[in-house]
Amino acid sequence: MRLRQLAVAAGLLGLLCVPAHAEDRDIGRDTLPANDGWAAEGAGTTGGAAADAEHVFTVTDRAGLVRALDGGSDTPKIIKIAGTIDANTDDDGDRLDCSDYATGGYTLKKYLAAYDPRTWGSAKPSGPQEEARQASAAKQAERIVLPVGSHTTIVGLGDSAVLKGAGLQVKNADNVIIRNLDVRDAYDCFPVWQPNTGGLGDWKTAYDNIWLTGATHVWVDHVTLSDKGHPDAKEPTYFARNYLRHDGLLDITNGSDLVTVSWSRFADHDKAMLIGNGDTATGDRDKLRVTLHHNSFESVVQRAPRVRFGQVHVYNNRYEVTDDHRYSLGVSTESRIYAENNAFHAPGHVEVADLVKSWNGSALHQSGTLWGSPRTESGGGYPVDLLAIHNAYNSGSERDLTADVGWTPTLHGPVDSAAAADRAVARGAGAGRIP
Repeated sequence: MRLRQLAVAAGLLGLLCVPAHAEDRDIGRDTLPANDGWAAEGAGTTGGAAADAEHVFTVTDRAGLVRALDGGSDTPKIIKIAGTIDANTDDDGDRLDCSDYATGGYTLKKYLAAYDPRTWGSAKPSGPQEEARQASAAKQAERIVLPVGSHTTIVGLGDSAVLKGAGLQVKNADNVIIRNLDVRDAYDCFPVWQPNTGGLGDWKTAYDNIWLTGATHVWVDHVTLSDKGHPDAKEPTYFARNYLRHDGLLDITNGSDLVTVSWSRFADHDKAMLIGNGDTATGDRDKLRVTLHHNSFESVVQRAPRVRFGQVHVYNNRYEVTDDHRYSLGVSTESRIYAENNAFHAPGHVEVADLVKSWNGSALHQSGTLWGSPRTESGGGYPVDLLAIHNAYNSGSERDLTADVGWTPTLHGPVDSAAAADRAVARGAGAGRIP
């Protein structure tokens, strides 16, 4: 209480410098255990563990978080988030909504009228309303995109730390840890209409809850990621397409490498995780090495994950598939997914063949996969061979996948049976559940 009173007097309520001994257990000093996935390669991942006392912060609002992040500087730092921080707030902490960002005469009504395919056609939007949309989007991005620099640890305190409306961006940074945090609703106020996407056109959004771009040695652990507050399923339809407001929950692109994602929860979202962002991004070869273990994918429509180029170890994860499911494992150009001992639950009309989708992929290793009912909580179910079933049921538009992905993971902890992992993940994945 004395520390808080001093902070108020100094005008620093949102950014408190605290000694490392202020918590009984200081998870901000935790480092990635040895051999815990690709992020343990080489020197491992330590985040801000080496930070001095002046660079250990407890933050309670956006302004304090921005000051602690220091523009994405490389200074070793530990940032502890207490309570709920809303990125859509002004410098005084007052709530902002989409109308506060709109500028240049932009309105959704005018935008829809300007680019209605029946009158505009299939050309890329241009002109006053698209220019106004871009200017409005830039205002929002300035407020909600938060850069994370090298040698940084961000942790949530207790079991209820929330960061909402923000896009955490780890860009060209090394040695970053994000743990014990509920990161939700990176809501795009100004989606762009793309007439030629997918043949019928589609809406494209700008923000991921967490985006790793050119990032190396990153550990994401016990994090919950969702659209909570503004689910896309409740958005209207414009031009016969769902007016999407969210992009990925956690995307790993543009040469990112040596990443471990563990004990995290991905929930109630369309496109959960993209690893590699383009078939022509050949610079990603020999990069995008990612480990996903003991994560829960719940009510995720697709991309859990979708992979291009990367060597991705997917083990001991739990999938709860729902009615709008499209696929879970996306096998794309030059991807090398090594999947073992994962558990899937799905409603009766979903087939095992629906779990894997291939675009120009050539190989998938899978073993120990368990398939059960949506009500199974005790590890029940029966073993299935995802590769054999995919090859038997694919439409012929893609070649059969082989089992040889050209590598065998060596950096990992114990690989449990799918049944044991299923139970453990149901109990322990997500924010607020660090043992």
